[in-house]
Amino acid sequence: MTTPVPIAVPRKGRPLEAVLERVASVVGADAESLADDVSSTLRYEKAVTKGGVEESRGPYERLAAYSSPADPYAPEYTLLRDDRDGMPRRIVFDSVIVDVGDVPVHLVGREEPFRALRTHEFALGFDSADLVLEEVVDLRPSGVAGLDDVNTRIDPQESDVRVVTGLSDTVYHTLMATPELLPAGTDLDRSFVENYEGDLCISPRYERLVTAVLGTDATRDVSFTYPARDADEEEAAIAETGIGVYLTVTGSTAREHGLVLGEHLFPSETVLMANAAEASTAIDRVRDRLVREEAESVLSV
Repeated sequence: MTTPVPIAVPRKGRPLEAVLERVASVVGADAESLADDVSSTLRYEKAVTKGGVEESRGPYERLAAYSSPADPYAPEYTLLRDDRDGMPRRIVFDSVIVDVGDVPVHLVGREEPFRALRTHEFALGFDSADLVLEEVVDLRPSGVAGLDDVNTRIDPQESDVRVVTGLSDTVYHTLMATPELLPAGTDLDRSFVENYEGDLCISPRYERLVTAVLGTDATRDVSFTYPARDADEEEAAIAETGIGVYLTVTGSTAREHGLVLGEHLFPSETVLMANAAEASTAIDRVRDRLVREEAESVLSV
C-alpha cells in the first residue's frame, strides 16, 4: 500500500463529525458508513461518560468491541481522561485510513490538531477556527469579520499554517445584551462596543479571540469578566453583566434570559488547514480533493 498521507483531526465532538462528513462527501458511500459508525459510537460513549446511559461492560471491553487493529481501514479508538468531575475515562477516536481518490489518507486523532500542524508533525489537519485566532492572528485596531480575514493576519514569521476552507458546521460568536443597556433604536453591533465602557462577559480564555474579533480599538475601554466556575449557563452571567459575547446557534437560551441578540461577530467552525512548508504532490492532491467546489468559503494558502 502507498504510504498514507496523515491528517490530524479532532478526537470527538462536532468538529470530528464535520470532518467525517466532509470526507464522506468526497469519498462516497463507504466513507458515509464509516462516518455514521464513528459518530454514533462516540455519541454513545459521551452519554456513558455523562451518566445518561448505564453500561455493564468496562471501557476496555468496549474498546475491544469497537476496534479492529488488524484492519487499518476500520476505525480505532482510545481512552482519555475526561475533564468532568471525577475525571472519568472516555473513549475517543484514534485513527482510520480512507482512500481519497487514489491516495490513502490516515486520519489521526489529536487533542490539538492545530498545534500539531504548527510543530510540523502534519502537513494537513482540521481544527476549530477559534484556535487560529487564539494563537497566531495579529491583534489590530479593527476586528476580524470572517474566515476571509484570517490568513492575511497571520505573521509568516509566526506560523506556516494557513486556513484552506471552512466546513460550514457554523455556530457564531454573537454579541448579546440586556434591553436596558441599549438606547432606543440602537443596533447591538461592533460600533456599539466601540462606544461602550464597562464590563463585557466572555468565556474564560477567550480574551485574545474576542480582542481579535472586535479589534483593539473597540476593546480599549472594556473590562472582561467571566461566568462563575459553577455557572450552569453563560447566558445567565451575561444577563447579570449586561453585555457579553457567547457562542450561539438559535439564541433561544439567550432570549430565555431576557437578552437581545446582536451581531454575529465571527463564525466558529471547523476548518481545513495546511502547513505550507510541508507541501508535496500527494498532500496537494488530497487537499484539493477535500476542498469541494461547492464549499462556501475557499481561502488562498
